[in-house]
Amino acid sequence: MVAAPVTFQTLGVARKYLTKKESEIITNTWNPSAKYSDSTFGEFAQVWISQRDLKPRTFEHYGKILDKHLLPAFGGERIASLTSDQIKDWYSSFGSDTPTLRAHTYGLLRTILNTAVEDGVIPANPCHIRGAGSAKRAVKIREASLEELEIIIREMPERFQAMVCLATWCAMRFGELVELRRKDLEINLEADYGVIRIRRGAARTTGKTILGSPKSLAGIRDVAIPPHLLPLLQDHLDEFVDESPNGLLFSSREGKTLQPSTLYGSLEYTDEKGRVHPAWGFYKARNIAGRDDLRWHDLRHTGAVYAALEGATLPELMGRLGHSSPAAAMRYQHVAKGRDAELARKLSKRASA
Repeated sequence: MVAAPVTFQTLGVARKYLTKKESEIITNTWNPSAKYSDSTFGEFAQVWISQRDLKPRTFEHYGKILDKHLLPAFGGERIASLTSDQIKDWYSSFGSDTPTLRAHTYGLLRTILNTAVEDGVIPANPCHIRGAGSAKRAVKIREASLEELEIIIREMPERFQAMVCLATWCAMRFGELVELRRKDLEINLEADYGVIRIRRGAARTTGKTILGSPKSLAGIRDVAIPPHLLPLLQDHLDEFVDESPNGLLFSSREGKTLQPSTLYGSLEYTDEKGRVHPAWGFYKARNIAGRDDLRWHDLRHTGAVYAALEGATLPELMGRLGHSSPAAAMRYQHVAKGRDAELARKLSKRASA
């Protein structure tokens, strides 16, 4: 099979490609009928995603992006024919009202085409839009104050009060909390010591709950429990958790994996006597606290901000939150820089004394 013609964006890229091919010919490694050389982007992308070792939610997320955005735009195009101008025009037409989705979509396109470069399918990646793979958060998250947290905890159903505390002060994800079991907690009230061993997580995909490891390898971690939570957690274990080592700390009324709708209070429930109770949960509690903008995941953000304000280093934040890269943890250190003014005041106070 004759190799398909290849076009280049610049003369420099063409010369690099030619040099590479000349080297392959000299070393007898050139294959003009390389696999996927005539593939469409759609064909290559389907092979690409099938060969990735992805978490279920990531696989679902990538699949939706491909089906809704990338395949309609590029699916029928020969992958070797894609140009920078095509991608720039597509990116411009995507619209800026969904910046996070646009950044994720562009990032996935760039990643797939990077693989095509590595596999020798195309000579260079035509994705050259600076900063297109990242997006600034449309709405800045405002952490909950201590007073707001107190109201939210008080207004939550009693069996979920400890869950709010762990989401905040131990900066745990929802999927980690709902898979937390009695055996994962070590509490010593006399020594004022407690630790949570996070080893599992739950993810929701297409209406199903899939149990497995945490979001990333870094998510497997031990988190020290702030001592002020220990009595509350011990009371929670005594009253709401099955005595077996595998007893779920936070579960549905039937003892199954807790669903977001139950925690948020978007569903009515019927008790053992057949009485119907109105929805009551996180949504109502946050509204009473005057924070209808607060999402459950923002509790984790709140805990991270408070840890940074107490002087947590970047490695300490990464370890506590289960982040695999410094970038995510850095945002909390930026928040902590607001302490500089307070530090300046303290220095003046010392100098005056």
